Amino acid sequence: MGVKGLQTFMDSCCPEACVTVHLREMAKQHAVSQEAPTLVVDGMACLRHWYSCKDWISGGQWKEYMDTLKSWVEVFNLAGIRLVFFFDGVVEELKRQSWLKRRRRVNGDVCKIFSHIKSCGEQPVGEMCVLPSGLATFTRFALKSLGQEVFCSVREADFEISSYAREHNCMGILGQDTDFIIFDSAPYLSSSKLRMDTLTTVLYDRQRLCQALGLALYQLPLLACILGNDVVSEEQMKHVRMDAMAIYRQSDSIPYHGAQHGQMIFAVSQFVRSWSESPKDVLPPTLKLSPSDKELLERGIQSYFLSDQRKHQSSEIIDHPAAAVYQKYVSSTILQACREKHAAAEGFMVYSVVSEGVVECSNSLEDEEDTELLPQALVFKPCRQRIYGLLLLHNGTDVNPPAIKEWFVYPDNPLKEPELVPPVPLNLHGNPPALDLLWFGKGPEVSSLQLSCFLAILDCPDLSDLYGTIEEPIFITTCLVTYIVIQVQTLSQEDVDAYLSQALCLAQKSSQELQEIKLPFLCSRVVQLGCLYVRGLSYLLGANCACGCPLTTDTLMPWNSFDGRLFHSKYLLAHSGVEDVMLLDNDVSSLTVLHHLRAKVKEVCLKKGRMLQSRPRRHTSQFSLKTREEPQHRGRHTGGWGWRYQFEPRGGHHNADGWRGKGEVRRGQHHYDDDRARYGRGNFPSTSQHLDSQQHHSRGAPSNRRGRFNHKGKYHLAPRWSQPYAP
Repeated sequence: MGVKGLQTFMDSCCPEACVTVHLREMAKQHAVSQEAPTLVVDGMACLRHWYSCKDWISGGQWKEYMDTLKSWVEVFNLAGIRLVFFFDGVVEELKRQSWLKRRRRVNGDVCKIFSHIKSCGEQPVGEMCVLPSGLATFTRFALKSLGQEVFCSVREADFEISSYAREHNCMGILGQDTDFIIFDSAPYLSSSKLRMDTLTTVLYDRQRLCQALGLALYQLPLLACILGNDVVSEEQMKHVRMDAMAIYRQSDSIPYHGAQHGQMIFAVSQFVRSWSESPKDVLPPTLKLSPSDKELLERGIQSYFLSDQRKHQSSEIIDHPAAAVYQKYVSSTILQACREKHAAAEGFMVYSVVSEGVVECSNSLEDEEDTELLPQALVFKPCRQRIYGLLLLHNGTDVNPPAIKEWFVYPDNPLKEPELVPPVPLNLHGNPPALDLLWFGKGPEVSSLQLSCFLAILDCPDLSDLYGTIEEPIFITTCLVTYIVIQVQTLSQEDVDAYLSQALCLAQKSSQELQEIKLPFLCSRVVQLGCLYVRGLSYLLGANCACGCPLTTDTLMPWNSFDGRLFHSKYLLAHSGVEDVMLLDNDVSSLTVLHHLRAKVKEVCLKKGRMLQSRPRRHTSQFSLKTREEPQHRGRHTGGWGWRYQFEPRGGHHNADGWRGKGEVRRGQHHYDDDRARYGRGNFPSTSQHLDSQQHHSRGAPSNRRGRFNHKGKYHLAPRWSQPYAP
């Protein structure tokens, strides 16, 4: 967030401090003193700049996004500029309230988005935009796959970015946070005003800002805290600003007659200038404040002192008070490995669990009016609990293990306090495996144990026989879809077919072909299902890390198994009653694979007491649709619509009670089955009540052949499956 209103002030009231710069020229000048000019990039601030894909609503256009990232990096590489990326890895407790405030604000945007989809059947335009779920997480891995140096912060990211830039004499910090003006570090360059065609942007000059305000550089942290930032809220220092404004208006000097906020910054600057006596003092002794206000300001000012500016600063991160509670459950070797993987952006979720026992998840595109679909926080809660169990219960020494504090955003969660979620042991034969063995052991037995743990986290051990017979991204899709179907009782066979068919077709499509897919309208239910899948991939990433990485990280990336626009088209096709071959873009060779995977999902679900049935959703839309004939590419169906069809954008079949029918979520639930009883099976009508009067559409006959995918995604014969699988 940065300093409240400071950037607007500089743009409008202090233009001399906003300097347009050419990054190529800066790099050449900087190269005189350093061999490789380095630009430190605040990854979180650049996400909106990077995600320039037209479609964001259905879970993300991940192949297109990867192309964009690759092109972006190449421009800087050709200019001779080395890039170092930083991403937020933690939410510090000092900034928790600011984080929660932003999450609540985004909740309002999400409600407006779903209202727009249901009334217009199209993606909102303009400012009403929420980036795809998990974008920050997956972008870290995307950049690493492009050979870039990426870090994930173990404390406040702004602090680590500024410390790195100062320590390594970097040419600048590319971001969008006015805290970078306050830190005594490298020049702050605007990511929002970056032009890639000319490699120009705006440099916000802290020296010129101080000259305009009559301040010394060391006074900037105090100015920032009184104006309001992530540590000291705007409300907490309101009385100080009011006093400053009153003195400013009574002074003999000519007041600034511009906008109200501009006057406020000049007034506070004058106030700070009159207080300060020495740069050695954190707070001026002449400043008259209550003890609590002084303590708050001191914390805020200290947050701007970088590592080499602090007295007696330890090289180690200062642990949160709760850290010792969780760290005793893992060995020092595991803890160190967790921290190293986290800092190198090679892990997900694991470090926050074993270090402080706190996990958070930002907003997802979830329709609060759709009571049929569980929020992703509840869908994947059992999975997370087993991850916690694997990490903290492997020694089997504690009867009452500590609960993990979860800050998860979902409908009806007031976010006033964290939910206390206890670890749950894996359902494995024998004693829980030691993390040291899973993480550092070698050999086929360890590999087999790692995969068993991964599937146990998903509660799908029966899918182990698929491993090695199909490409890993398809294996991952099958695992994730099976888990989702077991947890969400209202998913139908058509929903499963949409998930599986889009994964099978994705490998054969370029990002350009995916962009050319035409949709007659958007369905709000598909939007939530797409986001649910992508969120699931992030939890599978966490499960893989906890198990010692039995699967390659690249396997779990969404660009290998998911595209939002493709999924949306497959969903509409599946629910319209087309034959299976049309779901597969007329690729007959993939029919056997689809039938086998479908049968496997149904088989595993049946063992869990979950009967997966056909339930096509065919209802009259509140807005009219036109027939669309789209060109065929290479003889394949590309998502065009060659028939007239009406569809309810809402999703239809809403249960009056749904997952929230029995009241509000209780904090500190001690087993996920309680949640399932409150929000899941206990409140849904039986599957047969949802069946359409028309029988499920005909399926293509399975081929009596056996096979597997090759590296290009094609299906070839292999002596693996002994019997053909009927749908």
